[in-house]
Amino acid sequence: MTTVSIVYFSGTGHTQKLAEAVDRGAAAVTGVQTYLIALSGEDIAKGRYANPAVFAQLDASDAIIFGSPTYMGGPAAQFKAFADATGDRWYRGAWRDKLAAGFTVSSGPSGDKLSTLHYFFTLAMQHGMIWAGMPELPMNDKGINRLSSYSGVMAQAGQESPDVAPNDADKLTGELLGQRVAKLALRLAK
Repeated sequence: MTTVSIVYFSGTGHTQKLAEAVDRGAAAVTGVQTYLIALSGEDIAKGRYANPAVFAQLDASDAIIFGSPTYMGGPAAQFKAFADATGDRWYRGAWRDKLAAGFTVSSGPSGDKLSTLHYFFTLAMQHGMIWAGMPELPMNDKGINRLSSYSGVMAQAGQESPDVAPNDADKLTGELLGQRVAKLALRLAK
């Protein structure tokens, strides 16, 4: 079975809601098994991330979708600690030719989210992964890709509680990214 893992850090719950939407989209594709992996600060000791079970799952996955809130113009420190710990996989080429994508949330409509998506893209390219962007046009009646991002999914948290934000349009955009990655992973597995 084709596997898609969504690995993310969420500080306030907004990114978790978007990760759950991405997971729903990927899981809706027949023949795909998904794994929703929340990064924990408890797995970081002396600035280094370590969780062998998480890495084993990612190593076994056909696709990995990265997610983090955008803090101060980039991914959260917890996600960065995880990314830094992938150096061993980079050296061995363990993630080469896996499919990759990304999503992020911040309170502003822009909020430098593109920097976070480009960080994910660079991480994926260093690993020799294949990047899947977001082809949806922003001019539609459902609000899909309303923030007009083609590099990955951008969502806005605003002042809503984690139970509300991101809004339904941003969550739908996340679902579509999950579906896209799952369908592409199936095609690549043939």
